[in-house]
Amino acid sequence: MRIALRQHPVITAIAVLIIVLLAWGFRAQPVLVETIVAKRAPLTITIEEEGRTRIIDRYIISAPVDGVACRMHLKVGDDVEQGQVLLGITPLESEVLDPRSRAQAQAKVSAAKSTLRAAEEKARAAGAAAKLADNELKRLSPLLDKGLISREAFDKATTEAQTSSANKRSADFNVEVARYELQAAQTVLEYTAGSDSEPAERVPVLSPITGKILKVKRQCKGPVRTGEALLEVGDPSALEVEVDVLSADAVKIKQGMKVLFDRWGGEQPLQGVVRIIEPVGFTKISALGVEEQRVLIISDFTSPHDLWQRIGDGYRVEAQFILWQQDNVLQVPASSLFRYNNGWAVFVVEDGHAQRREVSIGQRNGLIAQVLEGVKAGEAVINHPSDNVEHEGKVTQR
Repeated sequence: MRIALRQHPVITAIAVLIIVLLAWGFRAQPVLVETIVAKRAPLTITIEEEGRTRIIDRYIISAPVDGVACRMHLKVGDDVEQGQVLLGITPLESEVLDPRSRAQAQAKVSAAKSTLRAAEEKARAAGAAAKLADNELKRLSPLLDKGLISREAFDKATTEAQTSSANKRSADFNVEVARYELQAAQTVLEYTAGSDSEPAERVPVLSPITGKILKVKRQCKGPVRTGEALLEVGDPSALEVEVDVLSADAVKIKQGMKVLFDRWGGEQPLQGVVRIIEPVGFTKISALGVEEQRVLIISDFTSPHDLWQRIGDGYRVEAQFILWQQDNVLQVPASSLFRYNNGWAVFVVEDGHAQRREVSIGQRNGLIAQVLEGVKAGEAVINHPSDNVEHEGKVTQR
């Protein structure tokens, strides 16, 4: 046999080559995988929803008497001052008030005066509360620098000071509205047709606040009825943001929580704080036609006014409510995790082999997961492990 093989060396070489190729073809091939290094980095857990801005206090100016309104020369965006005459109304001649009607008109004037006094007292109380909250914030500031109080207590005091300041501004606006209502009640009593034949004077319609024209209900001259809306004014510098979130997410949001507003048109995100979580939800149809229970979250801007002064009423923003945040977190992609023994596990590459590790997971944001135990920083973790990857199986990086 050996003599025959020596006589045919070509056949011998071909046979050996076939045996080598078969052995190489049937040997275990390493699985191509994609690896990512576990590292420590900042991690933030947020709830993201779309919201819009709105003016905190807006006023609809209506006609105080029946009459003929003059042509409107104001336009949306025009600046107005408190007490400025916006337009005039030439009242229609009315019948002489009988004793009962005059008594009712005088009672309305008295009621308006009482409402004004009540609003002034509430404004004083709101001013005192705002001053107390501001003093408390100034008192806690040096204590925070010395580490004598927690950041949570200081943030709570900051929120209280901002809320008290907003309440004071709202109370001041209510005083102006009460004065406006008193003037309207006095106008009804004053401008009535009597026994004289003199023409009725034009009734001026004044602006209750300093701000801008938000909406013009009518432009042309014509008759108006008492209570008919003519203008809408507000102060664009006093803005808040309303965001509707799912009711399941609303229970995770707390008053005083930090908010970031992105995609508003500027280069940097704006900062804010949650002021109100409305206790009543509402039903909304999603883009997929699914009924959802949602809740309105009202937030205030905490960034300097110069950064967001170009934002107006009804502008769109993207709100990110920060639920949890840490700067130094060991993390891996959520796509590297898989279920194992009623828990979570990952494949770690060691010496060209995949080693299955059971891990303990903390916070997750959908893309990134916090690793509490099982993996160390710097180790290579297989991302998107396929069914071909096995424990202690050979792998090679793609």
